[in-house]
Amino acid sequence: MRLQKQVAALPLRRINGVTEVLLVTSRDTGRWIIPKGWQHKGRKGHKSAAREAKEEAGVKGKIEQRSIGSYSYIKRERSADGPIDVNVYLLSVRKEFKRWPEKEQRQRAWFAVESAASEVQEPELSSIISSLA
Repeated sequence: MRLQKQVAALPLRRINGVTEVLLVTSRDTGRWIIPKGWQHKGRKGHKSAAREAKEEAGVKGKIEQRSIGSYSYIKRERSADGPIDVNVYLLSVRKEFKRWPEKEQRQRAWFAVESAASEVQEPELSSIISSLA
């Protein structure tokens, strides 16, 4: 089976010198994840990741052009069943919207780095988040 690729934004902010990470719930299981999705045709990875953050988490800001790492997970859907490799891009949040496309489908919450790393289920993603401390 061919490894499929997605892109993700890792939204963060600094409050009083403390770095916080924004997580959203997945639509199917309600577990904490970062905004992610398929790379849009004709759009660079970091730009697609920024768009996912706006749609899924209602945030926008400065997105880094280079991935800070990747993690893998198994997707269980009819449209894309199997292993997915996700490239992660840092997003320094500058604006939070009160309304966004997936607001009714997800929750969002800010976590301290250590808490965010323990909330996500994917070990590789947890390591990427932990590296922000």
